[in-house]
Amino acid sequence: MTNIPETGRTPRVQIRLVVIQILVLSLLGTLGGRLWYLQIRQGAEYQKEASGNHVQQVVDPAVRGDILDARGVPLADNETRLVVSASRTDLLKQKDDGRAVLTKLARVLGMSPGDVMQKVRLCDAKTPQPCWNGSPYQPIPITDEATAKQALQIRERSEDFPGITAEPEAVRRYAGPGKSNTAQVLGYLSPVTDYEIQKAKDTDSPYLRSDMVGRSGLERTYDKVLRGKAGVTRYEVDNLGRVIGKARSDAAESGSNLVTSIDSRVQRVAEFELNKAMKKAREQFDKITGENYKADSGAVVVMEAKTGRIVAMASAPTYDPNVWVGGISAKDYKALTGKNSDYPLLNRAIQGQAAPGSTFKVVSTAAAVQAGYVWDGGYPCTSSYSVGGQVFKNFEGESFGPISLGRALEVSCDTVFYGLADREWKKDGGINPKKGQPKDWFFKTAHQFGLGKETGIDLPNEVTGRVPDRQWKLDYWKANKDAWCKTGKKDGSYVEKIAYENCLEGNKMREGDEINYSIGQGDTLVTPIQEAVIYGAVANGGTMYQPTIGKAIISADGKSVQEIKPKKNGRLPVSQATLDGMNDAFAGVITRGTAAWKFGGWPQDKITLHGKTGTAEVYGKQTTSWLATYSKDYTVIMTIAQAGTGSGASGEAVRNIYSALYGVQGDGSIDHKKALLPEPQKGLPKVRPDGTIASPKVTGDPAKDAEAAQKNNPTNGDDQQPAGTTASPGTGNRDTRRRARRRGSRRMPS
Repeated sequence: MTNIPETGRTPRVQIRLVVIQILVLSLLGTLGGRLWYLQIRQGAEYQKEASGNHVQQVVDPAVRGDILDARGVPLADNETRLVVSASRTDLLKQKDDGRAVLTKLARVLGMSPGDVMQKVRLCDAKTPQPCWNGSPYQPIPITDEATAKQALQIRERSEDFPGITAEPEAVRRYAGPGKSNTAQVLGYLSPVTDYEIQKAKDTDSPYLRSDMVGRSGLERTYDKVLRGKAGVTRYEVDNLGRVIGKARSDAAESGSNLVTSIDSRVQRVAEFELNKAMKKAREQFDKITGENYKADSGAVVVMEAKTGRIVAMASAPTYDPNVWVGGISAKDYKALTGKNSDYPLLNRAIQGQAAPGSTFKVVSTAAAVQAGYVWDGGYPCTSSYSVGGQVFKNFEGESFGPISLGRALEVSCDTVFYGLADREWKKDGGINPKKGQPKDWFFKTAHQFGLGKETGIDLPNEVTGRVPDRQWKLDYWKANKDAWCKTGKKDGSYVEKIAYENCLEGNKMREGDEINYSIGQGDTLVTPIQEAVIYGAVANGGTMYQPTIGKAIISADGKSVQEIKPKKNGRLPVSQATLDGMNDAFAGVITRGTAAWKFGGWPQDKITLHGKTGTAEVYGKQTTSWLATYSKDYTVIMTIAQAGTGSGASGEAVRNIYSALYGVQGDGSIDHKKALLPEPQKGLPKVRPDGTIASPKVTGDPAKDAEAAQKNNPTNGDDQQPAGTTASPGTGNRDTRRRARRRGSRRMPS
């Protein structure tokens, strides 16, 4: 055997060892460098993050600011309730995670164990409500409706309820002074969502998980100032969640108070009169449909004519805003939002839109004057107006001969406006307008009156209404042409014929379109708040104000008062001479025109009222009642869907609102002592040295406070006459007189 010398393999082994050593040293160097980077270079930052991971927040909610009426009476405030809460940290220390304690608690509170356990579980993407969306380190409320007896049981047997507390806390309350409701104006609160927390985290008003935020109404618009700033205590905890010390504590700052222009007494009258008018309308027989009027919804607005401030705003149907306090039940939520609910969450004063009927003639009159027609011209008020084989009738075939524009407003003569609109349509080139921009005075004027856009009222989700001008028709035709062409039939039903016509020429302004438009029919839509702005401007000399409800923001300590000044939105496109003519005509509506039968005996020489009635046709439904009125101080607008004529359904109710404001009695006399608000409230409520706001004759019971302020005028019960109102004497039953039924006229569904 040949011996192989060992020196033949030694160099290769040595090389391998050197390579391995280099690799090991490189790895050690890399690890060492990384450790230096983490511990030295970035050590402070990571130490801070690690420390933050062991700091937990406990939130002390701020007391939400009050919402007050113009006299300082609370509309929404906070009341002390006994709140039973559970400490999740203490429950998890128990062997069964606190299930036995929660079951025992449920028996005391009269709740099911399952409902109680759901309250203390933490919210996440997979956990449905109810659950807790706040910090797990702060007490979780189980109920805010505990009785004194239940709270006493829990506190006296604390050893049986470890981790459970029963303490008095501030909870939101919608006071409803004097039986007023104001639900849609006030809005409601609900817990903040994760999305809202993320969206607001870099703003000057970030949310905490425990925050309740405004979801609608004033609660939403003024949420930032009402909410205040919650107090936060930061605790150091170990990795097992045990508190090992307190890091820092910031005290809570109470929210500011919002003073509104609402007068709770007038609000109650407005709500009462709207409700009564709707009930009365349902008792009236509709000869056209062969059944009683449905009167299924309505709204009323009372506004200061010279400032745009809202004194009262009611919407029907309505609801109790207190159902949201402490979390709304599934049953109550369905009742407010289900298909059979009539959608009471809607504020129909700003979100209800309908054809305005003859109340729109204030716009058409101004348009005619702008187009060059003289006020005192003799315009033929014939019984009908014929166009291309179509007959557009005046109400019940009425004929007044040649009359002025003012007289046309008084008697609401449709054929006068048919003729004016038709002449302008032909001047603009008819269905194929001349080259260049047609003047379109009737549509241009509507935009100048602020229609087709929001008024800017300080409430969320206001709708714009609609001015069906040429651009709107073109856009609407493009969006619906395919459907119209598919369903339209030349010799089909009414709807099919309309679809057929729209398919062929729905993008064009047809003669019948402009004729219908001139009397507030067709595709025109307005809201009650828009009408209030328009008629308020006529009342004050032409200035359109941005309607507002917020009047002032007062800090919790009373040291800061931020008044919300009225804002102008422009002027009506009318001269003073035209305004004077309109005022005379609208006063004539009350004394000798279409509303005279509801205002007989009114002291017109002392308190001059002006008005315009409207009865709007809606395809497939009963007619909509409109009544737009104003005095030197106020504008009152009322509308009721499917209720008949403007004066017939709304006249008595509107009269009673004015009677309450000015103290007018049933015999036409004026009792100034019974007048709720003979002139608009000018000042702000008095702020006491301690920051609280004085309200009139506070007794602790808002209903009694309102009754005391109204003296001997009753407010108890929904069917009792509220304070300040009187029964209308009436001058005969002519409810069917102003029914806007024009047989033979072609109408677009609206």
